[in-house]
Amino acid sequence: MIIKTVTLTVQSRREQEMIDVTPEVQRVIAESGCQEGLVNVMTMHTSSSLLVTEGLPCLEEDILAHLSKLCPSEGNYLHRRYLDIDGRIGFNADAHLKSVLGGISCSFAISKGKMVKGGRQTIYFVEYDGPLSREYVVQVMGK
Repeated sequence: MIIKTVTLTVQSRREQEMIDVTPEVQRVIAESGCQEGLVNVMTMHTSSSLLVTEGLPCLEEDILAHLSKLCPSEGNYLHRRYLDIDGRIGFNADAHLKSVLGGISCSFAISKGKMVKGGRQTIYFVEYDGPLSREYVVQVMGK
């Protein structure tokens, strides 16, 4: 049984951005030697998400624009207050809500050493609170 867990870093350049991490996930699978199994990808942050969709710049823009309409940055959020947990003022409720809508992980089957996915499926790390250096975890399990 192979279980390989790798933490990777991604650097966002804008406040909101979709970053294609598919090649990195495929590299981790190849380096693991796993032929049959599963790969799970998970963000380590509560104001980012992992999305799987068609890899087109126009779709990236549409997704970010529509999430911003659903969760505007200037919304009336209870999170905009002093937070005892870390001694700061909460300011990014919209980013947290977008993360909840997008989800924090995705999984794919591995067969014959390759990730099983549709030809246009792309794994995106989605930043909602950048620019920041972020981490995501790729875990490969199988044989």
